[in-house]
Amino acid sequence: MTKTYVKSVWAAVIATGLVSLGYSSSGVAQDNAPAIPAQCLNIDISPYTTPEKLAVIHAGSSGAKVTTSFSVEIADNDGTREQGLMCRQQLAADQGMLFEFQDVSDRSFWMKNTLIGLDIIYIAPDGRIVSIQKNARPLDRTPLPSYGAASGVLEVQAGLSDKLGLKAGDIVIHPFFHKP
Repeated sequence: MTKTYVKSVWAAVIATGLVSLGYSSSGVAQDNAPAIPAQCLNIDISPYTTPEKLAVIHAGSSGAKVTTSFSVEIADNDGTREQGLMCRQQLAADQGMLFEFQDVSDRSFWMKNTLIGLDIIYIAPDGRIVSIQKNARPLDRTPLPSYGAASGVLEVQAGLSDKLGLKAGDIVIHPFFHKP
């Protein structure tokens, strides 16, 4: 082998390793994660809005009602709803994104260009959780349906709904819901 060939092979190996560096659901780098999509290299991932408070009332580990609070960005127009959490490389356990729709309809989300695992929580206009798609896989284009009409969708860190014991029927408190 020539020195030039060996240098080229090592350069390719290093470049491949750097390009394919990805993130797990908790935002920790992993060597075996899929490559970051090219679309993510030029996308603005600045927060859309000043975070707002949102709470979920649910049964705690003892069975008693507890309230868990989140700080959420709001995606309330076509552009922000389309981009969602795409290309974000981390999401803290107390953070999320609330997608607000003016109509009530069956919904379906996917994980295109989304680098972190998410739980996708579909919410009725009265704030009641309709369904939860748990542990949605990064970059997966499989549609994840709501299995019922929803006007809001809350995305949080993957696995959090199981950790907290969230389920259909629990109540989300935020000004978007519970309107007269």
